[in-house]
Amino acid sequence: MATTRSAGLVLGLGIGGFVDGIVLHQLLGWHHMLSGWYPDDEHVNMLGDGFFHLFNLFLVLGGIALLARAAPVSGRALTGWIIAGWGLFNFVEGLIDHQILGVHHVKHGSDQLLYDLAFLASGVLLMVVGYLVARGGRRAEDVSPARRG
Repeated sequence: MATTRSAGLVLGLGIGGFVDGIVLHQLLGWHHMLSGWYPDDEHVNMLGDGFFHLFNLFLVLGGIALLARAAPVSGRALTGWIIAGWGLFNFVEGLIDHQILGVHHVKHGSDQLLYDLAFLASGVLLMVVGYLVARGGRRAEDVSPARRG
């Protein structure tokens, strides 16, 4: 059975990916999905970003499907798990793509390690904050009828 936690984490992964792709890739132009491997090939980088966004869309749709199966849910718990999922995205993507594979960095240049480490730290911070928020939430059926409303 799907839970608020699994739905929130999957939604947070997808939302975190969208924030990364839209803000860092498109608006700030700091990097593209494959810019570490293909720094001068705009077409390959555009395709990489497109497939990355498509993957994030599937995560969000999957998270919504899980949420529908887990209903009724606490808005606070779901919000917390979405925040934690966003942090999980930042941490995993930063560790794998930035550090292990080197496909890109948050911001290329002399301070790129500092930006990469800040991105990893933001992931840890979001996971902690999300967990703390979710911990305070309860499923709607866990609240007595007299306390609902």
